This record gives sequence, structure tokens and C-alpha cells, in this order.
Amino acid sequence: MLVRYAASHVQHMQKALEQMNVKLPEVVTDITGLTGMSIIRAILDGERDPVKLAKLRDARCHHSEEQIALALQGTWRPEHLFELRQAYELYQFHHRQISQCDQQLETELGRFPNRAGEKTRTVKPRGRGRKSNDVRFEAKGPLFQALGVDLTMIEGIDVGTVLAIAAEIGPDVSRFPSEKHFASWLRLSPPQNQSNKTNKRRDHRKSTSRVTIALRLAARSVGKTKTPLGMFYRRIRSRIGGLGAVKATAHKLACLVYRMLKYGQEYVTQSMEEYKAKMETSVLNALKRKAAAMGYQLNPLPAK
Repeated sequence: MLVRYAASHVQHMQKALEQMNVKLPEVVTDITGLTGMSIIRAILDGERDPVKLAKLRDARCHHSEEQIALALQGTWRPEHLFELRQAYELYQFHHRQISQCDQQLETELGRFPNRAGEKTRTVKPRGRGRKSNDVRFEAKGPLFQALGVDLTMIEGIDVGTVLAIAAEIGPDVSRFPSEKHFASWLRLSPPQNQSNKTNKRRDHRKSTSRVTIALRLAARSVGKTKTPLGMFYRRIRSRIGGLGAVKATAHKLACLVYRMLKYGQEYVTQSMEEYKAKMETSVLNALKRKAAAMGYQLNPLPAK
């Protein structure tokens, strides 16, 4: 909720800058980044010289100082400066509130009993830099102790997804007899509507569960990776489209989460070569069955 509130004030800052003819969003990827916030603070402190403002550019910024200075030729009308200051202060206020939420989260995670015991956590290398909306404390260790397993080892699942799982479900999934029941409760199973042995078409069931939303977002992100789960997502998408691929991948992620929480097993990463070999074997067996059903025999081509 606080992240959404802060995002709305980012839009208010962009609007105020646009009304002053300041094209800062055109030359920085994110105005809440290091370069953008440094320039906005300087503007609110009274600096109006575009060249001096452009010198606040971070070395990692793609645009040069000359390009940034050209975009900072503003009109500096007082009513728009007042609007910019209001939006900036509200943005900072909500981020202070987010920091307090992170401190409370860290405190609450420390109250969970240690289910990991003597198990050690495998440190997973970071695949990307820290984003502004990530939690501001090291949560993987406390989550590992609270749940007994490290769910972040699954491709596509980050700390935010694990926090949603811990908050909505907790470490105990014994109320679900099987992973199929768990996926069905999350509304990630294929919809079925059968009448008199006739299967009828049914639309996808929507869910407001935070875990379902988090797993669907994780499925969408893992589809861009060079992993077996990413390959699975792309294979399903080529058959039934993006919506079905997201749901199928989220279903697979839900089953993996259930197994790890139920049995306390560590996640074993499968290599791309193993997944490709498994898929090729599956396709070959399917072709053999089809050929046998039609009265043919499938034979390999002679080696050249």
C-alpha cells in the first residue's frame, strides 16, 4: 500500500517537472534514482543553472552532462515549484514509513521458531542489483530459519514472494492433502466443467490471494530467464499463449513450494542440458506411440 502511495507521488513530481518544461524523465531512466533525486533536491534548494544541475549526474548515467543540461531549461514558475516540493516531501514521507515497516518485519521474523535446525543455507548469487522497493534488511536468513527451507533457491522466487508465502500460508501446509489441492486452492489448476461426461470450456478463475498474485508475477519473470523453468514457460506459451503459460508456470512453482515446505527438502537445480534431454526423450516416445497406433514403426536414419 505504501509503495503504491509513493508511486503516485512520483507521477506528481513528473507532472510538476513537465509543467516547468523540465525534461528530466527524458534523460534519466528513473527520476527517483541517484541522479534524478540529486537534481530535484538541488532545484528545491534554489539552483536554476542547468549546467550546475547537470554536474550532479552520476557516472553511470547513460546521457552526458550536455544532454542533461539541455533538458533542464525550465520556466521555474512558483506554483509548479510548490507542487514539486509537496510531491517530493510526500514521497520521502512514504519511504520513511516503508523503512519502519521493514524494521517491524525484521522484528516479527525474529520471533518465529527456528525450523532450520542445524541445516546451513546455500548462498545464491544475486542475479540483479537491489531495487528501490526491495526490503531494506537481509531477510533470506530469517526466512530460512522461519520456514526451514530456502524458497529463494527456486528460479523466479525472490524475497518478496517468500514474504507473501510466509504471511499468507506460513511454514505448515499439512492442511492441504497434496500439491494438487494446494494448487487448486490457489486457483492455479486447469479449470474443469464436466456435465454428463462432456467437458465444457471454462474461463480462467481469478484469484485475489496475495500468494497467487506473487507466484504469477514470479512466473512472468522466470519466463525471461535461461533456466529449465524459463524454457518450460516459453514452450507452453508457444502452444497456448502467454496467459496460459503464466498460469502453468505458476502452478509448477506452487508445487515446488509445497514440496519444499511439506518435506523440508532442498531445491535441486536442473541444468538446461538435462531438461532438453528429458524433453527430447518425451517427444521421441510420443512419436513412437503415434506411429505404433497407426501401424508404423519409427526407425532412426542411418548415420552418415
